[in-house]
Amino acid sequence: MPKIFRAPNLKALLLVPLMIATLAATLFSLPSAKAAPADKRKPGLYWTLETDKGKISCKLFEAEAPVTVRTMVGLAIGKISYVHPETRQTERKKFFDGLIFDRVIPGAMIQGGDLLGTGVGHPEGPGFPYKSEIVPSLKFDTPGRLAMANSGPDTNDSHFFITEAPFPSFDGKYTIWGQCENVDIVKAIARVPRDPGDTPVTPVHIQRVLIERVGPAPADAPEAMPPDASFK
Repeated sequence: MPKIFRAPNLKALLLVPLMIATLAATLFSLPSAKAAPADKRKPGLYWTLETDKGKISCKLFEAEAPVTVRTMVGLAIGKISYVHPETRQTERKKFFDGLIFDRVIPGAMIQGGDLLGTGVGHPEGPGFPYKSEIVPSLKFDTPGRLAMANSGPDTNDSHFFITEAPFPSFDGKYTIWGQCENVDIVKAIARVPRDPGDTPVTPVHIQRVLIERVGPAPADAPEAMPPDASFK
């Protein structure tokens, strides 16, 4: 009995290329892992305070205040040892994480970096206090200035403040070592209820300080220095 050859199913043959095209389109349209957004910040070293009220990001003035930046960055990342003013023990840890803003003044500034939360809990030991770095071209002429609190010339330690308004009367008296964004967060912290000594009634914490480099790092980058490097 002769074999019977059936004619090809033209409809099926026409559908094959369509199915292949549909499958290819589906595969190419599947969601892929999103690329990390490009960092639009200017190159440099950044100090970001993550607080109970939000984040405050500051670009540091490495060239203008090198000793201050190196000290504060070293304390923040746990590379500088200090003597605790209360226990008299030598410590080396991420200094600012968990501290509070010990002084807030609406219309003026917020202040932090004190170990005891009293305004007098300064780190002690070799390297403390250290010199002021006053640069005539840097003035308190804009909100968001990051500066060092002090008790006179060359008494910098860990106590810093961030302004929420221009303060020409501060010019020449305090080391300016950065410029902060998110001044709305500074204002929010400055306006919490406070006691007669300007300390917040309910503590506002620095949850942590994050140090980030945007762009290439210089050979003497503060964040890459060895522990307890001598630079003061």
